[in-house]
Amino acid sequence: MTTNPDDTPATFAIVGGGFRAEAFLRVAAALPERFRVTAVVARRPEAREALRDRWSVDTLDTVDELRRDKPEFVVAAVSAGASTEIVQALTGEGHAVLTETPVAPDIPSCLALLDAVRRGARIQVAEQYHLEPLISAQLELVRRGTLGEVSEASVSIAHDYHGMSVLRRLLGVGFQNARITARRFTERLQDGPSRQGDPVEDRVVDGVRTSAWLEFEGGMQGTYEFHDQQYRSWIRTPSVLARGARGELRDETVRHLADAFTPVTSRIERVEAGGAGNHEGDFLRSYSFEGDILYENPFRPARLADDELSIAALLERMSAYTRGGPDVYSVAEACQDQYLQLEMRRAIETASTVTTRTQEWARP
Repeated sequence: MTTNPDDTPATFAIVGGGFRAEAFLRVAAALPERFRVTAVVARRPEAREALRDRWSVDTLDTVDELRRDKPEFVVAAVSAGASTEIVQALTGEGHAVLTETPVAPDIPSCLALLDAVRRGARIQVAEQYHLEPLISAQLELVRRGTLGEVSEASVSIAHDYHGMSVLRRLLGVGFQNARITARRFTERLQDGPSRQGDPVEDRVVDGVRTSAWLEFEGGMQGTYEFHDQQYRSWIRTPSVLARGARGELRDETVRHLADAFTPVTSRIERVEAGGAGNHEGDFLRSYSFEGDILYENPFRPARLADDELSIAALLERMSAYTRGGPDVYSVAEACQDQYLQLEMRRAIETASTVTTRTQEWARP
């Protein structure tokens, strides 16, 4: 998919000057032929100065000034508490908005954004985990029916609404209600890398592991698990499991049936350039399964991490959305992810099984 019919870069602005804002800047810098940042709005003068120096971008101190450059869309990369107000201000100015997750901090804020969408606001959500290359490949394998009808899945890859998003996709669950039981455990864990880099001392820290069990309408069973040290830990592994009537996916290993009498064990294979003796560059090429491509990197040969590839996919899809294309990730979908994780927290806090109820965003 190309960004624009005339191959000019998609233009977008960013509101926010933190870690997530810089992730979008990093992707745009790696793909200048596809994306151009018109400006970044940051509240603090020191943040604006740092962004100008590091990324050579124009910086502004208010969202009102964004109308000057007429970007195709605006990325709202601000805190959950500030996002609803910022998104409504941007859409009030006529901007299409790609808002960071969570879509809103609570149900009333979710409903406020839903109301704005129903009144014509163009809002999409930057839910990216299902677009990461390996997860995309795993979801594609499930969609192709290799496992048969999937009725059980377990994810331990991302926190809260992110994990719920991938779990729902593995199971093919939309807005079905669920019974949720959940617990939280404190664990001692060797300290690992942080956003600032590798650990600088040998120490053990307290971590929190959350486990939840979801019984969806229709009989689908989901398990969510996440450790708050997991994203960068060297000793806590991300994991995906999906079980269907004719097979099982466990991370990259797939056990399935060629026919009723012939079991097959295969792997989802990562194909990369830049290894020993390879002079193509350093980039992911694809994920394949038994000779078929499940995921092909559309941004090669840019040198991007898997997380950054999913951000690039969000930006490209958002540009297509502003030109009349399909949803990137709708407010309704993101609200359902947030609702499930809020109900999971309620199950933990009340030490009881909770049952979700159909919300307004699930209604036509």
